[in-house]
Amino acid sequence: MEHSDRQRDGGALTDGPMGRPRGERYAARFAALAATGADVHGEANLCSALVRPGARILDAGCGTGRVAVRLQQLGFDCVGVDVDPDMLEVARRTAGVTWLEADLSDLDLLALGLPDPFDLIVAAGNVVPLMPPIRVPSILARLAAHLRPDGLLVAGFGLDPVHLPPGAAVLSLGDYDRWCSGAGLSLRERHATWERAPYVGGGYAVSVHRRD
Repeated sequence: MEHSDRQRDGGALTDGPMGRPRGERYAARFAALAATGADVHGEANLCSALVRPGARILDAGCGTGRVAVRLQQLGFDCVGVDVDPDMLEVARRTAGVTWLEADLSDLDLLALGLPDPFDLIVAAGNVVPLMPPIRVPSILARLAAHLRPDGLLVAGFGLDPVHLPPGAAVLSLGDYDRWCSGAGLSLRERHATWERAPYVGGGYAVSVHRRD
């Protein structure tokens, strides 16, 4: 996902004696989780319940493509975008999804040949707090510009250091909602988990905003 592993790993492209690329390590962590029987598709499951079958979905900060690939398997028309070529190298091994290397802060899919708006944009895996806070309002505005009217922005991220990777900013939901409002997005629902547990406070939230 965009910027996340760069901040966690200090920008190193490889790790360990074999020089294993960052994207490979990231994908391997989720593969190991799945092998234990853990459900690693909570993000995709929630998104699939919010839109019609076959809807257009943008995975913003897609990383190695885990969420977009699962959504594609569920029958959705998916595009994944990330700034990290190392992560995208892994994602591009999956056909059927359009993979793009771009920065979310100046995202212009029309210029990249994708003029159609999206029904839903998902930003999973702490994409939002891993951006410099001063850039978040403009990033949200760029994402909102790629949504159709009534389209949804779904973002899940930690709200305290316990639920965030090193280097991530601690943001408040009040600030996030205010920035979304400035981008023409209004809060539709909020959960404590991707499985839609009620949010009653705590260190993690999944927010669903609708484009006005």
